Amino acid sequence: MSDLSHVDDSGAVRMVDVGGKPTQRRRAVARAVVHMAPETAARLRALPKGDALTTAQLAGIMAAKKTADLIPLCHPLALSHIEVDLTVGDGRVEITAAAETSAQTGVEMEALTAASVAALTVYDMAKAIDKQMTFEVELVEKTKS
Repeated sequence: MSDLSHVDDSGAVRMVDVGGKPTQRRRAVARAVVHMAPETAARLRALPKGDALTTAQLAGIMAAKKTADLIPLCHPLALSHIEVDLTVGDGRVEITAAAETSAQTGVEMEALTAASVAALTVYDMAKAIDKQMTFEVELVEKTKS
């Protein structure tokens, strides 16, 4: 069990102690893809500014700022930048979320949370017309300098 960073040798959960680590500039990028019927994507693409995609973008940004409130053992981080971009393709919405901070721990949970909540928001906004939507989320980049 000691291979898991949030579990001690006795099997108890714990917050990782990052106090001895240096503060570094950190960046993470996550991607989500919401799969949907091509007709659903076409309807989302045709909406005017202030639409479901803007709502999803704002939801992702807000979620990144609340990550430590949602993930129990996640360190609260002061984000210096969060960007959430949504692109409607043929039968899909692609979401890219980038988070940045200067801290003693990584910012991948914030990027993943932003992408996930943006995807959930797209799902919520379109579920009335498409009951078959699915989505996937992945971490695509994690750097420190």
